[in-house]
Amino acid sequence: MLHRLLTGIVLGSAVSFSAFAQDLPKSHFKVIGLNSPTVVSFLDEVPFWRETLPKASAGAITADITPLDQMGIDDKTMLRLLRLGVMDFAGMDISKMAGDDPRFEGCDLAGITLDPDKARAACNAYREVIDRQMQKNWNAKLLAFGGNPPQVFWCRAVVGGLADLKGKKIRVFNNTMRDFLNGVGATAVSMAFAEVVPALNNGVVDCGVTGSLSGNTAGWPEVTKSLYPMSLGWSINVMAVNLNTWQRLDARTQDFIQKQIKAYEDKMWVTLKKATLEADNCNTSKQPCTMGKPANITIVPVKPAEAEQHKKLVEGAVLAGWAKRCGAECAREWNNTVGKTLGLQAPAN
Repeated sequence: MLHRLLTGIVLGSAVSFSAFAQDLPKSHFKVIGLNSPTVVSFLDEVPFWRETLPKASAGAITADITPLDQMGIDDKTMLRLLRLGVMDFAGMDISKMAGDDPRFEGCDLAGITLDPDKARAACNAYREVIDRQMQKNWNAKLLAFGGNPPQVFWCRAVVGGLADLKGKKIRVFNNTMRDFLNGVGATAVSMAFAEVVPALNNGVVDCGVTGSLSGNTAGWPEVTKSLYPMSLGWSINVMAVNLNTWQRLDARTQDFIQKQIKAYEDKMWVTLKKATLEADNCNTSKQPCTMGKPANITIVPVKPAEAEQHKKLVEGAVLAGWAKRCGAECAREWNNTVGKTLGLQAPAN
Protein backbone atom coordinates (compact mmCIF):
# COMPACT_ATOMS: atom_id res chain seq x y z
CA MET A 1 0.00 0.00 0.00
CA LEU A 2 2.83 2.42 0.94
CA HIS A 3 4.64 1.59 -2.28
CA ARG A 4 1.49 2.32 -4.30
CA LEU A 5 0.97 5.59 -2.42
CA LEU A 6 4.54 6.75 -3.06
CA THR A 7 4.29 5.72 -6.70
CA GLY A 8 1.07 7.69 -7.01
CA ILE A 9 2.70 10.77 -5.48
CA VAL A 10 5.68 10.54 -7.84
CA LEU A 11 3.46 10.05 -10.89
CA GLY A 12 1.16 12.82 -9.77
CA SER A 13 4.10 15.18 -9.38
CA ALA A 14 5.37 14.24 -12.84
CA VAL A 15 1.96 14.85 -14.37
CA SER A 16 1.62 18.18 -12.55
CA PHE A 17 5.09 19.28 -13.69
CA SER A 18 4.39 18.18 -17.25
CA ALA A 19 1.08 19.99 -17.24
CA PHE A 20 2.75 23.11 -15.88
CA ALA A 21 5.46 22.95 -18.54
CA GLN A 22 2.96 22.44 -21.34
CA ASP A 23 0.95 25.38 -20.05
CA LEU A 24 3.86 27.80 -20.55
CA PRO A 25 3.57 30.24 -23.45
CA LYS A 26 5.92 29.67 -26.36
CA SER A 27 9.25 31.49 -26.07
CA HIS A 28 12.25 31.42 -28.37
CA PHE A 29 15.55 33.04 -27.45
CA LYS A 30 18.80 34.01 -29.10
CA VAL A 31 21.79 33.06 -26.95
CA ILE A 32 25.50 33.78 -27.39
CA GLY A 33 27.58 31.55 -25.16
CA LEU A 34 31.06 30.85 -23.86
CA ASN A 35 34.11 29.78 -25.88
CA SER A 36 33.27 26.43 -27.47
CA PRO A 37 36.45 24.50 -26.46
CA THR A 38 35.80 25.03 -22.74
CA VAL A 39 34.26 22.12 -20.86
CA VAL A 40 31.55 24.32 -19.35
CA SER A 41 30.44 25.17 -22.90
CA PHE A 42 30.20 21.73 -24.44
CA LEU A 43 29.19 19.82 -21.31
CA ASP A 44 26.85 22.30 -19.62
CA GLU A 45 25.86 25.44 -21.49
CA VAL A 46 25.11 24.18 -25.00
CA PRO A 47 23.19 21.09 -23.78
CA PHE A 48 21.20 23.29 -21.37
CA TRP A 49 19.85 25.48 -24.16
CA ARG A 50 19.52 22.83 -26.87
CA GLU A 51 18.24 19.90 -24.81
CA THR A 52 17.52 20.45 -21.11
CA LEU A 53 15.34 23.57 -21.26
CA PRO A 54 13.25 22.53 -24.31
CA LYS A 55 12.65 19.08 -22.82
CA ALA A 56 11.80 20.38 -19.33
CA SER A 57 9.35 22.91 -20.79
CA ALA A 58 7.70 20.31 -23.05
CA GLY A 59 8.85 22.29 -26.06
CA ALA A 60 7.51 25.64 -24.88
CA ILE A 61 10.96 27.21 -24.48
CA THR A 62 13.50 26.91 -27.28
CA ALA A 63 16.73 28.70 -28.11
CA ASP A 64 19.41 29.16 -30.73
CA ILE A 65 22.81 29.18 -29.01
CA THR A 66 26.11 30.01 -30.68
CA PRO A 67 29.44 30.11 -28.78
CA LEU A 68 31.07 33.52 -29.03
CA ASP A 69 34.24 32.23 -30.76
CA GLN A 70 32.06 30.90 -33.57
CA MET A 71 30.48 34.36 -33.92
CA GLY A 72 33.83 36.14 -34.12
CA ILE A 73 32.85 38.39 -31.22
CA ASP A 74 35.36 40.12 -28.95
CA ASP A 75 34.81 38.75 -25.43
CA LYS A 76 35.01 42.21 -23.90
CA THR A 77 31.99 43.48 -25.85
CA MET A 78 29.52 40.83 -24.66
CA LEU A 79 27.85 42.94 -21.98
CA ARG A 80 27.54 45.87 -24.37
CA LEU A 81 25.89 43.66 -26.98
CA LEU A 82 23.54 42.24 -24.34
CA ARG A 83 22.54 45.77 -23.29
CA LEU A 84 21.67 46.55 -26.92
CA GLY A 85 19.55 43.40 -27.20
CA VAL A 86 21.73 41.75 -29.85
CA MET A 87 21.01 38.56 -27.89
CA ASP A 88 18.45 37.67 -25.21
CA PHE A 89 20.79 35.66 -22.96
CA ALA A 90 24.58 35.64 -22.78
CA GLY A 91 27.28 33.53 -21.18
CA MET A 92 30.44 35.51 -20.56
CA ASP A 93 33.66 35.58 -18.56
CA ILE A 94 32.74 38.28 -16.08
CA SER A 95 36.32 39.49 -15.47
CA LYS A 96 36.62 40.48 -19.13
CA MET A 97 33.90 43.09 -18.50
CA ALA A 98 36.04 44.82 -15.85
CA GLY A 99 37.24 47.47 -18.28
CA ASP A 100 33.71 48.85 -18.06
CA ASP A 101 33.34 48.28 -14.32
CA PRO A 102 36.16 46.96 -12.06
CA ARG A 103 33.54 45.32 -9.82
CA PHE A 104 33.07 42.66 -12.47
CA GLU A 105 36.37 41.02 -11.52
CA GLY A 106 35.72 41.35 -7.79
CA CYS A 107 35.01 37.69 -6.99
CA ASP A 108 37.77 36.31 -9.23
CA LEU A 109 40.76 38.50 -8.47
CA ALA A 110 43.91 36.61 -9.46
CA GLY A 111 44.69 33.93 -6.88
CA ILE A 112 42.28 35.00 -4.10
CA THR A 113 40.77 31.49 -3.90
CA LEU A 114 42.48 28.15 -4.45
CA ASP A 115 39.56 25.72 -4.32
CA PRO A 116 36.18 25.63 -6.10
CA ASP A 117 34.03 25.87 -2.97
CA LYS A 118 35.73 29.09 -1.87
CA ALA A 119 35.49 30.47 -5.40
CA ARG A 120 31.75 29.85 -5.41
CA ALA A 121 31.35 31.29 -1.90
CA ALA A 122 33.20 34.45 -2.96
CA CYS A 123 30.92 34.93 -5.96
CA ASN A 124 27.78 34.23 -3.93
CA ALA A 125 28.91 36.92 -1.48
CA TYR A 126 29.22 39.36 -4.39
CA ARG A 127 26.10 38.28 -6.30
CA GLU A 128 23.93 41.24 -5.28
CA VAL A 129 26.69 43.71 -6.19
CA ILE A 130 27.18 42.25 -9.69
CA ASP A 131 23.43 42.04 -10.30
CA ARG A 132 22.95 45.62 -9.10
CA GLN A 133 25.60 46.95 -11.45
CA MET A 134 24.23 44.98 -14.38
CA GLN A 135 20.69 46.21 -13.83
CA LYS A 136 21.74 49.79 -13.11
CA ASN A 137 24.12 50.31 -16.02
CA TRP A 138 23.79 47.45 -18.50
CA ASN A 139 20.06 46.69 -18.89
CA ALA A 140 20.83 43.12 -17.81
CA LYS A 141 20.01 40.73 -14.99
CA LEU A 142 22.47 38.25 -13.45
CA LEU A 143 21.11 34.70 -13.39
CA ALA A 144 24.02 32.35 -12.60
CA PHE A 145 27.70 32.00 -11.78
CA GLY A 146 29.93 29.21 -13.08
CA GLY A 147 33.62 28.66 -13.61
CA ASN A 148 36.45 26.77 -15.26
CA PRO A 149 39.36 24.73 -13.89
CA PRO A 150 42.23 26.77 -12.34
CA GLN A 151 43.81 29.36 -14.63
CA VAL A 152 47.44 28.30 -14.89
CA PHE A 153 50.58 28.94 -16.95
CA TRP A 154 51.15 27.03 -20.20
CA CYS A 155 54.68 27.68 -21.54
CA ARG A 156 56.52 26.97 -24.79
CA ALA A 157 59.61 25.84 -22.85
CA VAL A 158 59.95 23.85 -19.63
CA VAL A 159 60.03 26.48 -16.87
CA GLY A 160 61.70 25.95 -13.53
CA GLY A 161 59.17 27.82 -11.44
CA LEU A 162 57.85 31.26 -10.60
CA ALA A 163 61.22 33.01 -10.99
CA ASP A 164 61.45 31.83 -14.60
CA LEU A 165 58.39 33.88 -15.51
CA LYS A 166 60.35 37.12 -15.02
CA GLY A 167 60.89 38.88 -18.33
CA LYS A 168 58.58 36.57 -20.25
CA LYS A 169 55.66 37.70 -22.42
CA ILE A 170 52.57 36.01 -21.01
CA ARG A 171 49.04 36.01 -22.40
CA VAL A 172 46.37 37.06 -19.89
CA PHE A 173 42.74 38.06 -20.28
CA ASN A 174 42.00 40.47 -17.46
CA ASN A 175 43.48 43.33 -15.47
CA THR A 176 43.90 41.44 -12.20
CA MET A 177 46.17 38.86 -13.90
CA ARG A 178 48.16 41.82 -15.24
CA ASP A 179 48.59 43.06 -11.65
CA PHE A 180 49.95 39.65 -10.62
CA LEU A 181 52.41 39.47 -13.51
CA ASN A 182 53.64 42.99 -12.83
CA GLY A 183 54.51 41.72 -9.36
CA VAL A 184 56.78 38.99 -10.76
CA GLY A 185 58.38 41.12 -13.47
CA ALA A 186 56.64 39.51 -16.44
CA THR A 187 55.02 41.30 -19.38
CA ALA A 188 51.28 40.77 -19.67
CA VAL A 189 49.84 40.51 -23.18
CA SER A 190 46.07 40.72 -23.65
CA MET A 191 44.83 38.28 -26.27
CA ALA A 192 41.59 36.52 -27.17
CA PHE A 193 41.39 32.79 -26.41
CA ALA A 194 41.16 31.80 -30.08
CA GLU A 195 44.39 33.68 -30.91
CA VAL A 196 46.64 32.03 -28.32
CA VAL A 197 47.63 28.78 -30.07
CA PRO A 198 49.14 30.54 -33.12
CA ALA A 199 50.73 33.16 -30.84
CA LEU A 200 52.43 30.44 -28.77
CA ASN A 201 53.40 28.52 -31.89
CA ASN A 202 55.03 31.59 -33.46
CA GLY A 203 56.72 32.80 -30.26
CA VAL A 204 54.64 35.97 -30.02
CA VAL A 205 54.17 35.04 -26.35
CA ASP A 206 56.29 32.72 -24.18
CA CYS A 207 53.42 31.48 -22.01
CA GLY A 208 49.66 31.78 -21.82
CA VAL A 209 47.24 31.66 -18.91
CA THR A 210 44.09 29.57 -19.22
CA GLY A 211 42.35 26.68 -17.48
CA SER A 212 44.27 23.47 -16.79
CA LEU A 213 41.71 21.57 -18.87
CA SER A 214 40.51 24.39 -21.14
CA GLY A 215 43.98 24.62 -22.66
CA ASN A 216 43.99 20.88 -23.15
CA THR A 217 40.70 20.78 -25.06
CA ALA A 218 41.73 23.82 -27.14
CA GLY A 219 44.96 22.24 -28.39
CA TRP A 220 47.51 24.10 -26.27
CA PRO A 221 49.61 20.94 -25.62
CA GLU A 222 50.53 21.01 -29.31
CA VAL A 223 52.41 24.30 -28.84
CA THR A 224 53.62 24.10 -25.22
CA LYS A 225 55.97 21.86 -23.25
CA SER A 226 55.20 22.70 -19.62
CA LEU A 227 52.37 23.65 -17.31
CA TYR A 228 53.07 25.59 -14.11
CA PRO A 229 49.95 25.12 -11.92
CA MET A 230 50.10 28.35 -9.91
CA SER A 231 46.48 29.48 -9.95
CA LEU A 232 45.38 32.91 -11.17
CA GLY A 233 41.67 32.34 -10.69
CA TRP A 234 38.79 30.38 -12.19
CA SER A 235 37.69 32.33 -15.28
CA ILE A 236 34.37 32.88 -13.54
CA ASN A 237 31.53 33.02 -16.03
CA VAL A 238 28.01 34.35 -15.67
CA MET A 239 24.70 33.86 -17.40
CA ALA A 240 22.80 37.09 -17.82
CA VAL A 241 19.61 38.13 -19.60
CA ASN A 242 18.64 41.36 -21.32
CA LEU A 243 16.18 43.15 -19.00
CA ASN A 244 13.76 43.98 -21.81
CA THR A 245 13.61 40.30 -22.74
CA TRP A 246 13.14 39.31 -19.11
CA GLN A 247 10.39 41.81 -18.40
CA ARG A 248 8.42 40.64 -21.45
CA LEU A 249 8.13 37.15 -19.95
CA ASP A 250 5.17 36.31 -17.73
CA ALA A 251 5.82 35.42 -14.07
CA ARG A 252 5.34 31.66 -14.64
CA THR A 253 7.97 31.59 -17.37
CA GLN A 254 10.40 33.64 -15.29
CA ASP A 255 9.96 31.29 -12.33
CA PHE A 256 10.36 28.22 -14.51
CA ILE A 257 13.56 29.52 -16.15
CA GLN A 258 15.07 30.57 -12.83
CA LYS A 259 14.51 27.11 -11.34
CA GLN A 260 16.07 25.47 -14.38
CA ILE A 261 19.02 27.85 -14.27
CA LYS A 262 19.60 27.11 -10.58
CA ALA A 263 20.06 23.43 -11.49
CA TYR A 264 22.28 24.46 -14.41
CA GLU A 265 24.42 26.58 -12.06
CA ASP A 266 24.85 23.65 -9.66
CA LYS A 267 25.86 21.40 -12.57
CA MET A 268 28.51 23.87 -13.74
CA TRP A 269 30.25 23.71 -10.37
CA VAL A 270 30.13 19.90 -10.39
CA THR A 271 31.70 19.94 -13.86
CA LEU A 272 34.38 22.37 -12.68
CA LYS A 273 35.37 20.07 -9.80
CA LYS A 274 35.53 17.00 -12.02
CA ALA A 275 37.47 18.83 -14.72
CA THR A 276 39.93 20.13 -12.12
CA LEU A 277 40.58 16.60 -10.86
CA GLU A 278 41.00 15.15 -14.35
CA ALA A 279 43.18 17.90 -15.82
CA ASP A 280 46.55 16.54 -14.65
CA ASN A 281 45.64 13.06 -15.93
CA CYS A 282 44.71 14.37 -19.36
CA ASN A 283 47.82 16.52 -19.60
CA THR A 284 50.11 13.59 -18.72
CA SER A 285 48.31 10.84 -20.68
CA LYS A 286 46.87 9.10 -17.62
CA GLN A 287 43.39 7.83 -16.78
CA PRO A 288 40.71 8.69 -15.98
CA CYS A 289 40.60 11.37 -18.68
CA THR A 290 36.99 11.53 -19.87
CA MET A 291 36.73 15.29 -20.41
CA GLY A 292 39.93 16.10 -22.30
CA LYS A 293 42.56 14.69 -24.64
CA PRO A 294 45.66 12.64 -23.69
CA ALA A 295 48.73 14.88 -23.87
CA ASN A 296 52.35 14.86 -22.74
CA ILE A 297 53.02 18.04 -20.81
CA THR A 298 55.62 18.47 -18.07
CA ILE A 299 53.83 19.69 -14.93
CA VAL A 300 56.21 21.82 -12.88
CA PRO A 301 55.24 21.63 -9.17
CA VAL A 302 54.67 24.83 -7.19
CA LYS A 303 57.30 24.87 -4.42
CA PRO A 304 56.28 25.83 -0.85
CA ALA A 305 58.30 29.07 -1.04
CA GLU A 306 56.56 29.94 -4.31
CA ALA A 307 53.15 29.30 -2.75
CA GLU A 308 54.07 31.77 0.00
CA GLN A 309 55.20 34.30 -2.60
CA HIS A 310 51.88 33.78 -4.43
CA LYS A 311 50.02 34.66 -1.22
CA LYS A 312 52.05 37.86 -0.80
CA LEU A 313 51.45 38.88 -4.41
CA VAL A 314 47.70 38.38 -3.99
CA GLU A 315 47.55 40.35 -0.75
CA GLY A 316 49.83 43.03 -2.15
CA ALA A 317 49.91 43.64 -5.89
CA VAL A 318 46.55 42.09 -6.79
CA LEU A 319 44.31 43.60 -4.09
CA ALA A 320 46.10 46.96 -4.22
CA GLY A 321 45.88 47.19 -8.02
CA TRP A 322 42.20 46.33 -8.08
CA ALA A 323 41.27 48.66 -5.20
CA LYS A 324 43.00 51.54 -6.99
CA ARG A 325 40.94 50.91 -10.13
CA CYS A 326 37.69 50.44 -8.25
CA GLY A 327 37.96 53.20 -5.67
CA ALA A 328 37.62 53.46 -1.90
CA GLU A 329 33.85 52.99 -1.67
CA CYS A 330 34.01 49.95 -3.93
CA ALA A 331 36.87 48.47 -1.90
CA ARG A 332 34.93 48.93 1.35
CA GLU A 333 31.92 47.14 -0.14
CA TRP A 334 34.22 44.32 -1.29
CA ASN A 335 35.74 44.05 2.18
CA ASN A 336 32.24 43.61 3.65
CA THR A 337 31.28 40.91 1.15
CA VAL A 338 34.01 38.91 -0.60
CA GLY A 339 36.72 40.02 1.79
CA LYS A 340 34.66 39.04 4.83
CA THR A 341 33.96 35.61 3.29
CA LEU A 342 37.64 34.94 2.50
CA GLY A 343 39.33 36.74 5.38
CA LEU A 344 41.02 39.28 3.09
CA GLN A 345 41.14 43.09 3.04
CA ALA A 346 41.59 45.41 0.08
CA PRO A 347 43.09 48.86 0.82
CA ALA A 348 40.15 51.26 1.04
CA ASN A 349 41.77 54.67 1.11
